[in-house]
Amino acid sequence: MQKLQLGLVATVKETVLHTNTASALGSGGLDVYATPAMVALMEQAAVSAIRPALAEGSGSVGTLLNIRHERATLPGSRVSASAELVEIDGRRLVFKVRAEDESGLVGSGLHERFIIANDKFLAKLHKSR
Repeated sequence: MQKLQLGLVATVKETVLHTNTASALGSGGLDVYATPAMVALMEQAAVSAIRPALAEGSGSVGTLLNIRHERATLPGSRVSASAELVEIDGRRLVFKVRAEDESGLVGSGLHERFIIANDKFLAKLHKSR
Protein backbone atom coordinates (compact mmCIF):
# COMPACT_ATOMS: atom_id res chain seq x y z
CA MET A 1 0.00 0.00 0.00
CA GLN A 2 1.20 3.47 -0.91
CA LYS A 3 1.52 6.14 1.81
CA LEU A 4 -0.97 9.03 1.89
CA GLN A 5 1.25 12.04 1.26
CA LEU A 6 1.28 15.40 -0.45
CA GLY A 7 1.94 15.28 -4.16
CA LEU A 8 -0.11 12.20 -4.98
CA VAL A 9 -1.47 12.75 -8.48
CA ALA A 10 -3.66 11.01 -11.03
CA THR A 11 -5.05 11.80 -14.46
CA VAL A 12 -8.20 10.36 -16.02
CA LYS A 13 -9.62 10.89 -19.51
CA GLU A 14 -12.89 10.71 -21.37
CA THR A 15 -14.28 11.58 -24.77
CA VAL A 16 -17.02 14.17 -25.04
CA LEU A 17 -20.10 12.28 -26.19
CA HIS A 18 -23.72 13.39 -26.42
CA THR A 19 -24.32 11.74 -23.02
CA ASN A 20 -21.95 14.13 -21.20
CA THR A 21 -23.04 17.35 -22.90
CA ALA A 22 -24.88 20.21 -21.22
CA SER A 23 -28.02 19.52 -23.27
CA ALA A 24 -28.09 15.84 -22.23
CA LEU A 25 -27.39 16.50 -18.54
CA GLY A 26 -29.76 19.44 -18.26
CA SER A 27 -27.11 21.96 -17.29
CA GLY A 28 -27.62 24.00 -20.44
CA GLY A 29 -29.03 23.82 -23.93
CA LEU A 30 -25.90 23.34 -26.04
CA ASP A 31 -24.13 20.21 -27.19
CA VAL A 32 -20.86 21.05 -25.42
CA TYR A 33 -19.06 19.33 -22.54
CA ALA A 34 -21.15 19.82 -19.42
CA THR A 35 -19.82 21.36 -16.23
CA PRO A 36 -21.25 18.43 -14.18
CA ALA A 37 -19.31 16.01 -16.42
CA MET A 38 -16.10 17.98 -15.88
CA VAL A 39 -16.72 17.99 -12.11
CA ALA A 40 -17.26 14.21 -12.11
CA LEU A 41 -14.03 13.67 -14.07
CA MET A 42 -12.10 15.90 -11.62
CA GLU A 43 -13.53 13.94 -8.67
CA GLN A 44 -12.62 10.67 -10.40
CA ALA A 45 -9.02 11.91 -10.73
CA ALA A 46 -8.89 12.80 -7.01
CA VAL A 47 -10.27 9.39 -6.00
CA SER A 48 -7.75 7.68 -8.29
CA ALA A 49 -4.86 9.65 -6.78
CA ILE A 50 -5.51 8.43 -3.23
CA ARG A 51 -7.08 4.99 -3.79
CA PRO A 52 -3.76 3.08 -3.47
CA ALA A 53 -3.02 4.86 -0.16
CA LEU A 54 -6.32 4.15 1.61
CA ALA A 55 -6.72 1.28 4.05
CA GLU A 56 -8.97 -1.66 3.18
CA GLY A 57 -12.60 -0.68 3.75
CA SER A 58 -11.86 3.05 3.55
CA GLY A 59 -12.99 5.49 0.92
CA SER A 60 -13.55 9.19 0.50
CA VAL A 61 -16.45 11.51 -0.10
CA GLY A 62 -16.42 14.84 -1.88
CA THR A 63 -17.40 17.77 0.32
CA LEU A 64 -16.39 20.92 -1.55
CA LEU A 65 -15.65 22.10 -5.07
CA ASN A 66 -14.45 25.55 -6.06
CA ILE A 67 -13.83 25.43 -9.79
CA ARG A 68 -14.11 27.51 -12.93
CA HIS A 69 -15.24 26.09 -16.26
CA GLU A 70 -13.10 28.28 -18.51
CA ARG A 71 -13.91 27.14 -22.03
CA ALA A 72 -16.40 25.00 -23.96
CA THR A 73 -15.40 21.67 -25.50
CA LEU A 74 -17.13 20.07 -28.48
CA PRO A 75 -18.25 16.43 -28.84
CA GLY A 76 -15.49 14.16 -30.11
CA SER A 77 -12.80 15.96 -28.11
CA ARG A 78 -10.77 14.17 -25.43
CA VAL A 79 -10.80 15.74 -21.97
CA SER A 80 -8.27 14.82 -19.30
CA ALA A 81 -8.61 15.78 -15.66
CA SER A 82 -5.79 15.69 -13.15
CA ALA A 83 -5.83 15.99 -9.38
CA GLU A 84 -2.89 16.63 -7.08
CA LEU A 85 -3.12 16.23 -3.30
CA VAL A 86 -1.93 19.58 -1.91
CA GLU A 87 -3.18 19.54 1.71
CA ILE A 88 -3.79 16.90 4.37
CA ASP A 89 -5.57 17.97 7.56
CA GLY A 90 -6.49 14.81 9.46
CA ARG A 91 -9.14 13.12 7.35
CA ARG A 92 -9.67 16.24 5.18
CA LEU A 93 -7.84 16.23 1.85
CA VAL A 94 -7.53 19.14 -0.59
CA PHE A 95 -6.69 18.68 -4.26
CA LYS A 96 -5.71 21.05 -7.03
CA VAL A 97 -7.79 19.94 -10.02
CA ARG A 98 -7.43 20.78 -13.69
CA ALA A 99 -9.18 19.72 -16.90
CA GLU A 100 -7.75 20.11 -20.40
CA ASP A 101 -8.62 19.16 -23.94
CA GLU A 102 -6.55 19.22 -27.13
CA SER A 103 -6.70 23.04 -27.17
CA GLY A 104 -5.64 23.63 -23.58
CA LEU A 105 -7.24 24.53 -20.26
CA VAL A 106 -10.95 23.72 -19.85
CA GLY A 107 -11.33 24.24 -16.08
CA SER A 108 -9.46 24.33 -12.79
CA GLY A 109 -9.85 24.83 -9.07
CA LEU A 110 -9.82 23.11 -5.70
CA HIS A 111 -11.62 20.00 -4.51
CA GLU A 112 -11.99 18.77 -0.93
CA ARG A 113 -12.64 15.18 0.17
CA PHE A 114 -12.91 13.44 3.53
CA ILE A 115 -11.60 9.96 4.26
CA ILE A 116 -14.32 7.68 5.61
CA ALA A 117 -14.75 4.12 6.83
CA ASN A 118 -17.19 2.87 4.18
CA ASP A 119 -19.25 0.55 6.41
CA LYS A 120 -19.46 3.04 9.28
CA PHE A 121 -20.46 5.85 6.91
CA LEU A 122 -23.25 3.79 5.31
CA ALA A 123 -24.49 2.46 8.67
CA LYS A 124 -24.76 6.00 10.04
CA LEU A 125 -26.58 7.13 6.91
CA HIS A 126 -29.10 4.27 7.04
CA LYS A 127 -29.65 4.83 10.77
CA SER A 128 -30.54 8.50 10.19
CA ARG A 129 -33.38 7.60 7.80
